[in-house]
Amino acid sequence: MYEVTVESHFSSGHYLRDYHGKCENPHGHNYRVLVTLAGEELEPNGLLLDFKILKDILKPVVNYLDHQMINDLEPFTRVNPSAENLARYFFDETNTRLADVTKGRVRVKSSTIFETDTSQATYSE
Repeated sequence: MYEVTVESHFSSGHYLRDYHGKCENPHGHNYRVLVTLAGEELEPNGLLLDFKILKDILKPVVNYLDHQMINDLEPFTRVNPSAENLARYFFDETNTRLADVTKGRVRVKSSTIFETDTSQATYSE
């Protein structure tokens, strides 16, 4: 199995519903996101997927959240914008966009969101 990972960054605000503590108040983070792809077969040029293509796939997902109050955006008007749910969001959105490009040859293996340098959440299937 081959894997490739790209990293991106965005800054956003959020607050946690049904939470008692500081994070129930609006606050912001400089998020870091890692998306790892996996596949068994390389393209004829020896790449699983060109890093530039993966970055282009990831860019609209990042831009949707960048400099926004995440709670005001779908699906986070209904889903709490926790790091865990953001990791799942990046996994699902990237996988959907990736399927259109690679026809299922490559899939998202995992998505990791860093809220801080020392706090992260990962979603994988």
